[in-house]
Amino acid sequence: MIQFKNIVKKYKHQEVINDVSFGVAENELAVLIGPSGCGKTTILKMINRLLQPTSGAIYIKGEDIKHKNVFQLRRNIGYVIQSVGLFPHLTVRENIEIVPSLGSKAKMGKEGKKRLLQRSMELLEMVSLRPDKFLDRYPVQLSGGQQQRVGVARAFACDPEIILMDEPFSALDPINREQLQDELVQLQTKLKKTIVFVTHDMDEAIKLANKICIMNKGRILQYDTPEMVLKNPADDFVAKFVGKHRIWTAPDLIRAEDIMLGTPIATRNDRSLLRCMETMHSRNVDSILIVDAAGRLEGVIYAEDIKDIPDYRIPAREMMHGNKCVAGIQDSILDIIRQMKEVKASAAPVVDGDGKLVGIITKSSLVTTLSSRYFEQ
Repeated sequence: MIQFKNIVKKYKHQEVINDVSFGVAENELAVLIGPSGCGKTTILKMINRLLQPTSGAIYIKGEDIKHKNVFQLRRNIGYVIQSVGLFPHLTVRENIEIVPSLGSKAKMGKEGKKRLLQRSMELLEMVSLRPDKFLDRYPVQLSGGQQQRVGVARAFACDPEIILMDEPFSALDPINREQLQDELVQLQTKLKKTIVFVTHDMDEAIKLANKICIMNKGRILQYDTPEMVLKNPADDFVAKFVGKHRIWTAPDLIRAEDIMLGTPIATRNDRSLLRCMETMHSRNVDSILIVDAAGRLEGVIYAEDIKDIPDYRIPAREMMHGNKCVAGIQDSILDIIRQMKEVKASAAPVVDGDGKLVGIITKSSLVTTLSSRYFEQ
């Protein structure tokens, strides 16, 4: 949807953006983040041509935006800023309607005005404000969170394909900020816009983004999914900026493959119960996982169930139970803990996409993983 190619921006002799190239896919929410002065807001403002690059090109749907009519370009781009930017002398309704009605309100007639009012009411409901209560209020009569909701509603007024958001929630109190973040996630799931969002808050970036673009001194250091940024920072600056234990702010990004023990105690399904008992005794465990010839997980045998079996020559497949809890390698730690709790399982074998046993998560390994958050230096 949006493509930056070799963008450079200079103010006199100072270079603030240095050869930046990256793309934002359609319906993606990309977050630009970095220390103050890194160039993230400059990048954002180039998309709607509030700023012009010194060199390089920006494309929207393959078309160089420098060849587009500025007014038409901006009608298809919603813009939300930190200070909201509502006109104080206009009502909430008038603020929302100002862009779609620009230059045409006098000519649209009663039906057009009726449709515009209906759209304003729909937009207020979309951002959790009651139209009958807020349409005719002025910005000064609204709280900070309410003003920012109106600002978001106005950005969606022309149903643009692209939304630019420049630290829109940073001035709000923590409760309002979290509520608006949640609402934006819900809106994006429903409306699927292409959103470029600037923030200085890594927790906010992780919560909102499909892709995170980490910048410093006018350069892009890493542009990747939140999971990859957290688990595989590109360099020491990114690692320090993200924070050592930042992954714990988004535990749903911690996968089974990140925390599993890689050597589960297992045996083939054609092995005798005697061999199973010998293995359990030598490894000091009370159960053993059963796999087929290709290594695919089939079940589990418990020592308690076979201790009084008269014939230990019976193959394992005839005495095994189904596993109560099985995790895929991409399952999140939260889902695994929830599943283990529901079925009262002491362990969860981990399988790959082909069903092959690749690891195991036990209650003790979970405790070790969780406690490392507090004890690692």
